Amino acid sequence: MSRRTLFAAALAAGTCVAGIAQAQTEIQFWHAMGGQLGEAVNRLADGFNKGQKDYKLVPIYKGSYTETLTAAIAAFRAKQAPHLVQVFEVGTANMMAAKGAVYPVHQLMADFKQPFDIKAYVAPVAGYYSTADGKLLSMPFNSSTSVFYWNKDMFKKAGLDPEKPPKTWPEVGEYGKKLVASGAKCGFTTQWQTWIQIENFGAWHNIPFATKQNGFAGTDIQLLINDPVRVKHIETLASWQKGNVFVYGGREGKSTPMFTSGDCGMFMGSAGTAGTIEASMISKGVPVGTGFLPYWPDVKGAPQNSIIGGATIWVMQGRPKADYKGVGQFFGYLSDPAVQAQWHMETGYVPITYAAYEVAKSRGFYQAKPGRDVAIKQLTLNEPTPNSKGLRIGNFVQIRDVMDEELEAVWAGKKTAKQALDSAVERGNKLLADFARANK
Repeated sequence: MSRRTLFAAALAAGTCVAGIAQAQTEIQFWHAMGGQLGEAVNRLADGFNKGQKDYKLVPIYKGSYTETLTAAIAAFRAKQAPHLVQVFEVGTANMMAAKGAVYPVHQLMADFKQPFDIKAYVAPVAGYYSTADGKLLSMPFNSSTSVFYWNKDMFKKAGLDPEKPPKTWPEVGEYGKKLVASGAKCGFTTQWQTWIQIENFGAWHNIPFATKQNGFAGTDIQLLINDPVRVKHIETLASWQKGNVFVYGGREGKSTPMFTSGDCGMFMGSAGTAGTIEASMISKGVPVGTGFLPYWPDVKGAPQNSIIGGATIWVMQGRPKADYKGVGQFFGYLSDPAVQAQWHMETGYVPITYAAYEVAKSRGFYQAKPGRDVAIKQLTLNEPTPNSKGLRIGNFVQIRDVMDEELEAVWAGKKTAKQALDSAVERGNKLLADFARANK
């Protein structure tokens, strides 16, 4: 009999629910998911809590990704860290360097004899958060990649085929001009400009972000983002601003309403935005397409594969040893194919296991919602290269702030693309040198 069945039977027999609750060990999970995604996290916690009687997972929203990471670090220093904390991918190198602060997932699962096979996890996802010898450090959770969305009604109005999105960047420019000419306020906008237009752009075109395999081969590295391909790309976006072919909508996800409100006909954003687009557009009768990111056709080897974003769950040290058995059980629950498939289908995030992908496929999800499998197809389009495996960058949160500032100077007409990217490299390299010195 399963633990869920046993729990239901106990209730039916009149077992004291208060007694069960008192015996439960609470597991604190700090996360950065608000709104619709926060509700999905709460449903995950409820499912785990109802399926066994020993532990109670308590999800606690702590604000943005940066705010959540900062709060967890401060709590660890005060010896009050949560059991679990959601950390976005740019915090990976810093978490790895936090000696004594984290409990590696592979070690935890082995210590408590929990079923665990890293080969079950989607390779581009697990590889990002593993050591060089393939040991998983944090549990993949809301993994995403950047994809291309378009408003099919706006395409029709502009005289464009609503079933044929642009495949290349020159086509994005052409489509954007037609959309604006038809009355659209803008051709396209982008979420997370550094992640999509600098980081994923590099992987998609098989060009490096930094030396030493984008940081996977060491911490003594330097940025390489002022290359001719990226300079040309940012120059082009800047030139497109004049006719509203491209409109900058702010950092992180602040541009999303420009697409969901119908201002922009095209949008580059996280696959994890699919749930929001479903709720705010598709469910209201506005048809939206999802496709691969565009590429520059003159760049040899493009398109290659995209890289992930989103976040993983890190286990923090400092809690009673017995608590971590419950953490291991939660990770087992989270990786269950049916549970993971439901999370994927609700949110748009990439399924973290191959089995979950197959569950979603077997349920006809991708036939009912065309395009929702684009993210995993894009991630696995080709075997990753040292340029497209991912990024392992120290002080990455601060470096992203630097890149944002420099790109905003371009959009404001204060700097050329070359000046801004040169400055981003110079400023970023100082932060990388600081990190390398602190982690020798």
